[in-house]
Amino acid sequence: MGFVIAVDGPAASGKGTVASRLAALYGLPYLDTGLLYRAVGVSLMRDGFAFEDEAAAEAAAKVLDLSALDNPDLRGGPAGEAASRVAIYPGVRKALLELQRGFARQPGGAVLDGRDIATVIAPDAEVKIYVTATPEVRATRRWKQLQGFGEAVSYESVLEDIRRRDVRDTARTEAPMTRAEGAALLDTTDLDIDAATDAARRIVEAARATGS
Repeated sequence: MGFVIAVDGPAASGKGTVASRLAALYGLPYLDTGLLYRAVGVSLMRDGFAFEDEAAAEAAAKVLDLSALDNPDLRGGPAGEAASRVAIYPGVRKALLELQRGFARQPGGAVLDGRDIATVIAPDAEVKIYVTATPEVRATRRWKQLQGFGEAVSYESVLEDIRRRDVRDTARTEAPMTRAEGAALLDTTDLDIDAATDAARRIVEAARATGS
């Protein structure tokens, strides 16, 4: 396995943008693993299944292909809620496990972001970063993002959703979201994306210097 950068953190912390920028900077393939769970959730909605239908969610996860991640519907608010609902199922996580690990095992390395990259998917990653920010700041970011998608939502409802997803992600029994041992903490509350990316780059460079 090549040089792997694992980026974890809660919704709207900035981890996706930081991870994608690191991938571009170091010329590595990038996977937003949250899109996998969004794709499973959107598949359930499309086919008329309830989120409580664990068997249907597991079946959708087993046949998921990376090409499904190009669907623009995965970026909206409903897809994010759907992802959090199906991610609690052990069968879904197991079905997607090897897909993610296979991506991380590419010869040259890779950058992956999600909730359990450094704890479950790539625990031996050369770089582990846990990106976070206050719920209020994250809600503001997500609210502006959703407005850009044309979704009419209130800030208060987005904040409530952020808090609910945090509880769901940290309390689930299967691969709960947590900061991995040895993961560098990157709090983006008071950082714009350029400053956050630079801080992440310095974390990567420090790890590369240590490992050289």
